[in-house]
Amino acid sequence: MSGTMMQSMDAKETEIDLRDAGDGEDDEGQQTWKTQLETVLEEEEEEDVISTQSDTRPLINERDPRQINECLKVSFEDVIAEPASVRSGDRVWIWSHALFEVSRAWFYRIITAVLAVPVSLIAGILFAVLSFIHIWFFTPCVQVVLINTGWLQTLWSSVLDIIILPFFQSVAKCCRGISVVLTRE
Repeated sequence: MSGTMMQSMDAKETEIDLRDAGDGEDDEGQQTWKTQLETVLEEEEEEDVISTQSDTRPLINERDPRQINECLKVSFEDVIAEPASVRSGDRVWIWSHALFEVSRAWFYRIITAVLAVPVSLIAGILFAVLSFIHIWFFTPCVQVVLINTGWLQTLWSSVLDIIILPFFQSVAKCCRGISVVLTRE
């Protein structure tokens, strides 16, 4: 009986799906666990990374692209250095180094977790106010002054061309003949 069962199973053709059920892809190759918006956003990022970057979407990996805070790249060896004449024990040095690096990293993370959002909010408001004042007050005031003092610019350039320039040209011609020779005695 088992021989007939085997023959009947061999005659049937079965299709076996070897894909892992957890890989999350459907028949079209899209990942089902992602929303359609996430898939579209990933495709856009793959197309052109540079054009999708803006001032409001900072780079996560490159957080100081203009090297503004180059002076803050401080390591343990930059702060604590023991000369050969006075040395602590090796274990003390290793633990000091480890505690320095860990405390620096974790205290920075704690302080930024607490203060980064308020400070960035205050900085954003400050720069917005400064930009507003510059755009809507300083620039118009400077333009008003430049428009109303155009005659002064013309007068000043005439004074320079008529009086000052000939005087300094004359002094230059007088001093052209002077030469200094240094000799060693």
